[in-house]
Amino acid sequence: MRLMSGLVALSSLALLASGCSAFSDDTKADGKTTVAAAFYPLAYVSDRVTEGTGTDVQLLTQPGAEPHDLELTVKETAELASADLVVYESGFQPAVDDAVEQNAGGATLDATKVVDPLPFDESAEEHEEHAGEEGHDEEHDHDHGELDPHFWQDPLRMADLGDAVADKLAGVDADHAERYRSNAAALRTDLEALDAEYTAGLGACTRDTIVVSHDAFGYLEKYGLHVASIVGLTPDAEPTGATLGKLKELIRTEGITTVFSEPLKPALGENFAKDLGLRNGVLDPIEGLTDATADEDYLTLMRTNLEAIVAANGCR
Repeated sequence: MRLMSGLVALSSLALLASGCSAFSDDTKADGKTTVAAAFYPLAYVSDRVTEGTGTDVQLLTQPGAEPHDLELTVKETAELASADLVVYESGFQPAVDDAVEQNAGGATLDATKVVDPLPFDESAEEHEEHAGEEGHDEEHDHDHGELDPHFWQDPLRMADLGDAVADKLAGVDADHAERYRSNAAALRTDLEALDAEYTAGLGACTRDTIVVSHDAFGYLEKYGLHVASIVGLTPDAEPTGATLGKLKELIRTEGITTVFSEPLKPALGENFAKDLGLRNGVLDPIEGLTDATADEDYLTLMRTNLEAIVAANGCR
């Protein structure tokens, strides 16, 4: 029995490694179109675009997991291999990039090709370089290239992704093409309203700078914010003494009252706030849901973040 189980497991792995399309046959057997979304913001868009079509959206990064550190299981790789469409962001999750290249049997959509990602802040790059110099664990130091991957902090870029997902799915499942596109239009309406809320909410503030744990909020600078981070794009990095010194001086000169931590890795922001006698707030980078935010979604979390910034920066 053990020998047979081992042979089955080896056979499954061999199929995955070869990019075999056997999984796609199983998916089509029930007539459903399937989408594999690499992490939460991509899954949120995919869910909204496919609403009412019977399309199955599978999330590859499980709730509570750190998406930067994702390693795909055999089951998740099989879901990716059999999906009619894989929505991912190249450069953000190396394991997904590799699986798409080796195993994807259907259509693929790389978010970086449609959302016009921004180059990441040079100061963030400096954080990463210093982290490496001071013995940062290279195992967790992912190379995001020269682009800031956190595009979902800009609602209008999320709307552009929604349009692209609808177009891709219309080519895969022509029977529901009109519904996909109408859903994307409804999503754009919601996201444009959210964008307007951020513009109005942050339009007149006592302070225009926020201090955050890791550099996941650079896209908010379109609303007139300045974002200073304790570490760069990689949340597992360690801050340097020089960086902390500059942040302390910034906090003093700008009259900053709050340091923001984040749900999956709260200690960094909490400890820095405590050391300086400042308030600790929470900004969710919305890279994934947790047990505490399981009943929330992208829109509600973005609005909660806005409320936190408004309160911290004395906006009116």
